[in-house]
Amino acid sequence: MVNREGGPAKDLRRRWRSCLVEESPRWAVRRAHWRAMGLTEEDLERPKIAIVNSSSELAMCFRHLDGIAARLKEIIRSAGGVPFEIRTAAPADFITSAGHGGGYVLSARDLIVNDIEVAVEGALLDGMICLSSCDKTVPAHLMAAARLDLPTLIVACGYQPSGEHRGKVVDIEDVFLHASGAAVGACDLREVWEMADRAIQGPGVCPGMGTANSMHIACEALGMALPGSTPVRANSPRMWDVVEEAGRRIVELVREDVKPRQILKPEAFANAVMVMLAVGASINVVKHLQAVAKEARCPVDIYELFAQYEEKVPLLVAVRPNGEHRIEDLEEAGGTLAVLKRLEPLLAAGVPTVAGRTLQEILRDVRVLRDEVVRPLDRPWRKRGTIVILKGSLAPQGAIVRLGSAQDGSIRFSGPAKVYGSQEQALEGLRRGEVRPGQVVVIRGMGPRGRPGMGMVSAFAFALDRAGLSGRVAMVSDGQVSGLLNRGLVVAEVCPEAAEGGPLAWVEDGDRIVIDLEARRVDLEVPPEVLEARRQARSWESPVEEHGWLEMYRKLVRPLRDGAILVESIY
Repeated sequence: MVNREGGPAKDLRRRWRSCLVEESPRWAVRRAHWRAMGLTEEDLERPKIAIVNSSSELAMCFRHLDGIAARLKEIIRSAGGVPFEIRTAAPADFITSAGHGGGYVLSARDLIVNDIEVAVEGALLDGMICLSSCDKTVPAHLMAAARLDLPTLIVACGYQPSGEHRGKVVDIEDVFLHASGAAVGACDLREVWEMADRAIQGPGVCPGMGTANSMHIACEALGMALPGSTPVRANSPRMWDVVEEAGRRIVELVREDVKPRQILKPEAFANAVMVMLAVGASINVVKHLQAVAKEARCPVDIYELFAQYEEKVPLLVAVRPNGEHRIEDLEEAGGTLAVLKRLEPLLAAGVPTVAGRTLQEILRDVRVLRDEVVRPLDRPWRKRGTIVILKGSLAPQGAIVRLGSAQDGSIRFSGPAKVYGSQEQALEGLRRGEVRPGQVVVIRGMGPRGRPGMGMVSAFAFALDRAGLSGRVAMVSDGQVSGLLNRGLVVAEVCPEAAEGGPLAWVEDGDRIVIDLEARRVDLEVPPEVLEARRQARSWESPVEEHGWLEMYRKLVRPLRDGAILVESIY
């Protein structure tokens, strides 16, 4: 056997899996493509690194990612790697939610995971660096990293700068809130247009403690993003500094063979849950972290972790919508590192990170720069966390409530049910005056299978607030809510969902529902035999007919308690 220069054959084993056996047809055609693309002989022997770019011109969340990818290519090349940019779907909640009741938003998360697998695993690349922006791209990148278990680094690509309207700061949350009010005649539509024209002044994700910023912070808390990299203003000098460091570090990670499952251990997830409680994160992080844990084959129950730590970890950060501080304030105070420093006595500090140092080593010299933004454990904004896990006869497997920093965690609300099969029906009922103080509005059939893809019910919750009914009308749904929602009493993501035959499917108008936050329960006060008779008398079927991707998703998706992933539960 001889090599291509006619000399003795080389050892067929390669350091990098991307370097295929030279005598194979796959190597030959691979070489033909890559040499035609300008790769040198030296490049063929170097580690091949995917730059996962979930970019799109549909939303400002992603407008700057192509520039980041271009700079990363230069850095990776100079560090001794060979970069390959790959593209995936790029869902943006405020854009992609327009079609099919919002079903494409959550379902796109898992589409991205499989897209990454096809590109990276199909080509047998050696590592990847993921440009994470809007809500679903972040968990998708973490899930893909956990599934493929290749050296991976997450780069959080930053939040957008807010605008000004009539002398006050205005952001996308304000636009959504006022637009929801306009839908029920509680706001001037012309003012909403003016706010919309001024709310976003640059690229990046929503600037509150919504799902995107929550998940950016979670990446760092898990150890999968560089320390000190979240939150960060998009296109700021600090963001570009992070990009420079990340481009160099991903090549080192590949050479050191540091893999995600070495980092994504139970202790890391516990740390992330504590950070999520301390910052008042979006409730959407619960299902996303559970999905990441499943892909990492890590035997943790994220719902139980939230229930376990909710009474132990206080709210230390009150960024909007939890308080009046802005995400810029958190960045200036020291960001995620400052929160981790406050929580250090509670954390598993010996966990590894992508930085090549343990959390304990990273936190050694960290200082909190603004005490009123990231408060100490003995002087929190709220003594208990804002994410509350409920169980009960209406939600045997759990449901989630998010409270604001000033909301009472001992609320008990009891009232007759008013049932709707979609958010649109509920909004119409609100306009017609059907929704009255004292009721519990049920919006069902909105779960991962029922919608399918999980429908958004945030607009109705915001509309209740603008109609002056927040706190006077409670809401229960198997759908999802915006990561910026913490107004009123909204019980979301009820499990099992109605489409799985959960109790929510058999609720009728007038049934009494009791929500007891102190007892952590949500109950349907209907005798079991009556509920069983309803179940026997009729079957519950989703009124929504779908085809294509959404119908495939409906057939494959696992329950929310499994993170709504598309594979069988591992544990």
